[in-house]
Order: sequence, then C-alpha cells, then structure tokens
Amino acid sequence: MSKKTVHVSETPATQMLRRQGVSFTEHVYDYVEHGGTGESSRQLGVPEHEVIKTLVMQDEKAQPLIVLMHGDRQVSLKELARQIPCKKVEPCKPEVAQRHSGYMVGGTSPFGCKKAMPIYVEATILELPRICINGGRRGFLVGLAPHLLVELLAARPVHCASAE
Repeated sequence: MSKKTVHVSETPATQMLRRQGVSFTEHVYDYVEHGGTGESSRQLGVPEHEVIKTLVMQDEKAQPLIVLMHGDRQVSLKELARQIPCKKVEPCKPEVAQRHSGYMVGGTSPFGCKKAMPIYVEATILELPRICINGGRRGFLVGLAPHLLVELLAARPVHCASAE
C-alpha cells in the first residue's frame, strides 16, 4: 500500500479556493512561534502591510466573528464594535478560536472555516493590488487579489485599524 503524500497546499482553505476557480500563489516559510506577520513578511520578502492577519474574535454574546487586518496594524476593538454594531468585541481564547475556525492558531485562514462566521475586512486592505493571507496551515500563505475577500466571503469593509 503506498502512502499518499500530503502537500502543504492541501488545506480546507486551498480546497475552497480551487473549487471556486481562484488563481492564487503559494508561499511557504518556516513558522516561528509568536513570530506573526513580521516573521512571515521578513522571510518571504513581502511588505508586512500586505500580509493579512485572520483574527477570530467574539462579541458580548460570545458570537464569533473574523476580522482581517494588515499585519502592521492593530484592530481598534472599540471602533470595530461601534461599526458592527455591538457593545463589545474581544479576541477569542486560542482553543475557542480553533473550535470555531477548525484551524490551529497561527494557521487560521478565513477560507474554508468549519463554522460560518461574519467576516469584517479593514477597508484599506481592499485598496492593495495583492495580499498574502494564511492558507490554512502554520508557515503557509496564499497570495491573491483582495477583492476576493468580498466576493467569496462576503467580507464587510470596516475602518478599525490603529497603528501597531
């Protein structure tokens, strides 16, 4: 019996993108614990502003949501809550985020999540010509056109970035 080789690019995220006929590039790097977008941007030679974080958060009712943010920016939780609108937004604990998304923290992609969640994207991301976003595994990003976030995920643009 032969063992099937699993390529790094075979994830629920890339399977979804392929099903949708999306053209994307694959970028593998050496994952560093707590290295974040700074580490992936350095290794791949991509500006950190174009590396997009996928953050699993929750509102005051513990309802999950995803926020997509520039790697070199933070989410203003107060501003996000005001725009959604809800009373409060906070990051999920890693084990809760993993349960909602189906992905290990550090490898969370907005594509192919286990649970359907509302997705919010920092509006200025949509102005970029191309982005790199997690492909569903630690140490693996996909490069694609940002308008796909709205077209495939119905991501809602918000203005909630604050400097890192």
